[in-house]
Order: sequence, then C-alpha cells, then structure tokens
Amino acid sequence: MKIGEKIKRLRMQHNLTQEELADRTELTKGFISQVERELTSPSIATLVDILEALGTDLQGFFNHEVPEKIVFSKDDVAVKYDPELKSEINWLVPNAQKNSMEPILVQLEPHGQTAFDDPHDGEEFGYVLKGQVYLHLGAKKIRVRTGEAFYFSAQEGHYISNTSTRPASILWVSTPPSF
Repeated sequence: MKIGEKIKRLRMQHNLTQEELADRTELTKGFISQVERELTSPSIATLVDILEALGTDLQGFFNHEVPEKIVFSKDDVAVKYDPELKSEINWLVPNAQKNSMEPILVQLEPHGQTAFDDPHDGEEFGYVLKGQVYLHLGAKKIRVRTGEAFYFSAQEGHYISNTSTRPASILWVSTPPSF
C-alpha cells in the first residue's frame, strides 16, 4: 500500500487542498506534498494527526477489506475457446476459485463437447439456455433440452456433448469450483 497515494485520495474526497490539510494538522504544505508523492514518510504521531483531519484513524486507514463485488458485467468475463472440442467457456465471476461455487456459461458448437471432468467431491448444476445437449454421467447418457436443468453429485466422470447441427448454450455451476 502506498500511504501517500491513499492520503491524497482521502484529501481529495474531502475536497481539501494540500494547504488546507496542512493548516488543519499544523504541518507545511510542502511536507504534505512530499508525503503524497512518497518522498517522505510521516511518523506515526504525524500520520495519526493527518488521518484525524481526514476523518479516519489508523485502523480504518489500514483496513484492507475490499468491498465485496456483487454485480459482474461482460467486462469481467474471462473466455477460453477450445477449437478441438468446439467449445467455449465463459467464466462469469472472476476468481470464482476462491468461492464455494463457480458459474460458467458454456457455448458448444454443433458436434462440440466440454472436456471430461474426473469424479470429484461436490455437485454440478446446469441449465440449457439454447439447444439440446447430452449429459454424459459415468456410463449414462441423458438428453437435456432448452429450458431443462440437470443437477447431480460429481462422484462420476462427466461431460456434455452437442450432437446436433445447432449451437447450444448452458449455464453451469460447479461446487466446489473445478473449471
């Protein structure tokens, strides 16, 4: 963390000039400028004074908690296309590996399929948005059409195939994340 940059950001959020902050802390404008440009570091006592003038304290200033992101847009999506399998995986939530579940959008070209997923702990859920696919679960082959969902324990190897001549789209959620 760059202390000076964060102080400058706080100062600007409070619509204060460097001179106004200096006046409130009994410091010089030059010293505030040097702190903000990372040319000098304030002592703990001076930092406490600066933070107090900016309406916070040491704990609040050094709190690294990043607000939880709730809404994700197309700009957040990561895409991987596999020309051999004729499939595309769209990770809808970045860094979902740290979460309990991982939602993806799977696009299958005609005669495309997902990669084989070995048995693992957890569960899988899918909803066919477009097209018709086959869920291969162990030795079973189960047809799933537009508007239908599947849900299973991932204790057997599995993958999805599109045997039709039309593309298919599946919203797929895995827990724990495995894609």
